[in-house]
Amino acid sequence: MRFEARKGPLYESTLGILTGLFLYSLFSDKFSWTFSLLILIPIALMAFNYFSTYYIIKNKLLIYRSGLIKGSIPIDEIREVEPDKTLWAGLKPALASKGILIHYNKFDEIYVAPINNAVFISELSKLNPNIKIKSQS
Repeated sequence: MRFEARKGPLYESTLGILTGLFLYSLFSDKFSWTFSLLILIPIALMAFNYFSTYYIIKNKLLIYRSGLIKGSIPIDEIREVEPDKTLWAGLKPALASKGILIHYNKFDEIYVAPINNAVFISELSKLNPNIKIKSQS
């Protein structure tokens, strides 16, 4: 089952502002190739992430992809999930806040932000009923 990533307003507005600056630089009287290219590089990377971020639950694996970040986690190794969390550093193939922090193996964690956290957690729990779902405190 494929889950699309939720796109946060901060990510979308940053991408929009950079795109606006790029278009302005193209049609400005003071056109500069250097400035245009310097803005185009982050726009291209952000757009690539925007359109290529998703999660797949298949064959007892959680497969994630976000731009150049990709990998998989055996669902049997997931110990705990924390919904409605935000991770500011670490492995984060996500584009929004208030996603899911997944703890797996002994010390590893990953942050994902599917469109619907509850459905995503439900699908993981069907394949591994031993997953502890940490509630909000």
